[in-house]
Amino acid sequence: MHVLAILNRNGGTLRTLDTEALASEMKVIFEAAGHSIDIRLCEGKDIVRVMKEAANDETSQMLLAGGGDGTISLAASLLAHSDKALAILPAGTMNLFARSLAIPQELRPAMEALAQGTVRKVDIADADGTYFVHQLSIGMHPKLIRLRDRMAFRSRLGKIAASVRAAFVTIFRPPKLELELEMSGSKLLATTSSLAITNNLYGEGQRLPFSDRPDGGQLGIYITHARTRAQILLFFLNMGIGRWRKNEQVEIHQATEATVRIRSKRRRFKCAIDGELRPLQHETRIRLHPGALRVVAPRTDDPQE
Repeated sequence: MHVLAILNRNGGTLRTLDTEALASEMKVIFEAAGHSIDIRLCEGKDIVRVMKEAANDETSQMLLAGGGDGTISLAASLLAHSDKALAILPAGTMNLFARSLAIPQELRPAMEALAQGTVRKVDIADADGTYFVHQLSIGMHPKLIRLRDRMAFRSRLGKIAASVRAAFVTIFRPPKLELELEMSGSKLLATTSSLAITNNLYGEGQRLPFSDRPDGGQLGIYITHARTRAQILLFFLNMGIGRWRKNEQVEIHQATEATVRIRSKRRRFKCAIDGELRPLQHETRIRLHPGALRVVAPRTDDPQE
């Protein structure tokens, strides 16, 4: 298989690494596995253009994306409903989609697993045409991102520390949203501090919120009822130990399509799509696309693979 690899020098942990050395190591690993590979290093300001060119390259069957979660989300959105497979080099802070695919979190083991991996079909979702592999969130998460991005940090650990500080501010001054949610032919009204619509349900017992079934065929819809500081703190603590279905502060639904209407009187809203802040319309339609994304995943011991 011919692989086209795009490494974002400014994305995630790659900004602190020697990407030339990483590219050389990657070439050796993939060629030893029988692949041919073309590796392109680019700056963050050029990533959209370079990734679009790579997605349209007819000589490659696999696009390997290396960088933070934004880089991976961009690559997935360009490859949805195509025959080209996406390989993910997890170089972000959380690497949530890579975790869903059981890709090792260290770079060399990840490259080795991808070089020997198999192609499988997983789900992807979209919000008014903007694809996402992890989640769309409204309320606390966008506020946390906005506060964190105002802080200075240069490393993965620095970003985590900034996120913790931003989380404490969010807990003490939580947002409040009035919304209407339509799904599966029914409507409900909710007053919430947070709404998350995820590409498949989160796994239970995980310290990070990611799906353990990326081909589960359902959107996960999480409505947070926590309003007081104590309730929101309990919500974060439960989230930190992976308690979703047993979390009394969270109402969970499943659907293949949902429409969110904002009923609050504020005129301007933000949402977070795969960790990136975006404008939010007063009405947003979210749809799941089952099996619409081809990805490279590590081999398993399943004899049917």
